[in-house]
Amino acid sequence: MMMETQRIPIVRLSGKLIVSIQTALSDTVVDRLQQDVAAACERGDARGLVVDVSGVDVLDSYITRSLRDLAVMARLMGVETVVCGLRPAVAMTLVEMGMELPGVRTALNLDRALALLDSLQPEGRVRGKAYGLPAELAGDEDEEGEEEA
Repeated sequence: MMMETQRIPIVRLSGKLIVSIQTALSDTVVDRLQQDVAAACERGDARGLVVDVSGVDVLDSYITRSLRDLAVMARLMGVETVVCGLRPAVAMTLVEMGMELPGVRTALNLDRALALLDSLQPEGRVRGKAYGLPAELAGDEDEEGEEEA
């Protein structure tokens, strides 16, 4: 009898996907999470993704790289991502190992992550940049024709 891979729930809240990891991560759990998040992003109704790792005691290099890849994948699908809840000991270990999360936004906690997502994409904003469109085609220019920051 095959055992089903443990799944991490994905909660939808106000146009955002929230993934709260409260268990030890294995390679298979992270791989399954990537598949589940990709499927949730594909629906097209999510404006942001928060990955809360406050329940994680240990992040090895594979898991860290997989979380970074998850964030990059979501961004390529038009969903901005914020990782939050890194414990101080985990953050220090990542720095000591030379691990970085380039291109991944981080926040201290879930409240700050949600606020950051709201500041990145206020209601009604065109998300063309997330799809790699030039600013003039995406509608991401201000009135003077300069690109938004």
